[in-house]
Amino acid sequence: MIYCVIPRELADELYDKMVDYYKDNPNVTVIVDRREGRDRRTESEARLEDKEKRTVRDRRRAHPGTFPDVDAPPE
Repeated sequence: MIYCVIPRELADELYDKMVDYYKDNPNVTVIVDRREGRDRRTESEARLEDKEKRTVRDRRRAHPGTFPDVDAPPE
């Protein structure tokens, strides 16, 4: 599914045009962006304390093993 997102400020001008343009493509849905309020993504980067608490873990299991003994090549 592909979403064609129209900004709220341009909805009156573009929505009907875009719906008509994509009417033959069932994989495209035209929607109007209705989000309100502040963008919280920029605020989250300002919190250094949260970044310090965050840990990255490798979930793969360690497989300890041994290497075979190899004689040094003659010189």
